[in-house]
Amino acid sequence: MTVPLSVLDLAPVGTGTSIGTALRNSITLAKEVEALGYHRFWLAEHHSMPGIASSAPAVMIGQVAVATERIRVGSGGVMLPNHAPLVVAEQFGTLDALFPGRIDLGIGRAPGTDQVTAHALRRGQLGAEDFPQELAALRAYVAGDFPADHPYAAITAVPGHGAQFAMWLLGSSTYSAQVAGLLGLPFAFARHFSPAQTMPALKAYRATFKPSDVLDEPYAMVTVSVLAADDDEQARYLAAPQKLAMARLRAGNPGQYPTPEEAAANPLTPQQEQLVSGMSGGAIVGSPDTVSRGLADLQAETEANEIMVSTVTHALEDRLRSYRIVAEVAADALTADPA
Repeated sequence: MTVPLSVLDLAPVGTGTSIGTALRNSITLAKEVEALGYHRFWLAEHHSMPGIASSAPAVMIGQVAVATERIRVGSGGVMLPNHAPLVVAEQFGTLDALFPGRIDLGIGRAPGTDQVTAHALRRGQLGAEDFPQELAALRAYVAGDFPADHPYAAITAVPGHGAQFAMWLLGSSTYSAQVAGLLGLPFAFARHFSPAQTMPALKAYRATFKPSDVLDEPYAMVTVSVLAADDDEQARYLAAPQKLAMARLRAGNPGQYPTPEEAAANPLTPQQEQLVSGMSGGAIVGSPDTVSRGLADLQAETEANEIMVSTVTHALEDRLRSYRIVAEVAADALTADPA
């Protein structure tokens, strides 16, 4: 059988373009990948980054769901330290009521931004260390099962209570993997962000997994950066801006997403290459054959139940072309033993 293929989108804002264009491009992309047979379309949450427009996933999920018909739409993810659990329950309860059977709530523990912006988002009240309590509160709002003596027991999340959206935990380390396993929830690993931790996290998830009313067995999805083009040289040329953007971000100087010409004119120094290697090392970049082999190797190594592809380019046409190539090669590259 073929492993399902999904999409993680960041609504990249390319040099010389507008935020409105970036957001409309994401909607165009969602319609295209739905037609290509992708299973789900998730939007990330990032803040204070001029090159990424996906700061409000719940808003964009509604727009994408309206523009599509079948594809599941969700957050990859909502960063729980940035939001009151009641608000998240209400937002995704609303989405579930409008688009039943199509909404995913992927939840992350990191703020998705720098410390100053994180402080502004929640005014310094909570941090990642409060994640277990915040997650428990969110689940209680949806299930309506706060203990009778809990201060919030009298609150009903409307919409939210009884909603049927799918809840996932996201992570780039073993922490969220273990939490997802213990709670019996599906787990999405951010390999595009932390390739070296892929196998430790997946092993931790599978080792700690306890069956629940959500899952009888572990269900792990792996997100990978992919850029496919007609040949390896063209793919590397189109992928070069990603490294430049990461280097600028790591240096505290984020900007709009560079063009390939800008990246070619600003080659990374050895120090910059070293700085971004931890993230870029797991990317699959190349021709259809190269990408097919890369996806097959990834599937063989991780035994993922689902693969989520994240492709960032300056031009929408190049992004669309990449997703088309991936869809073409995936049938042969992403197969799993039904046993």
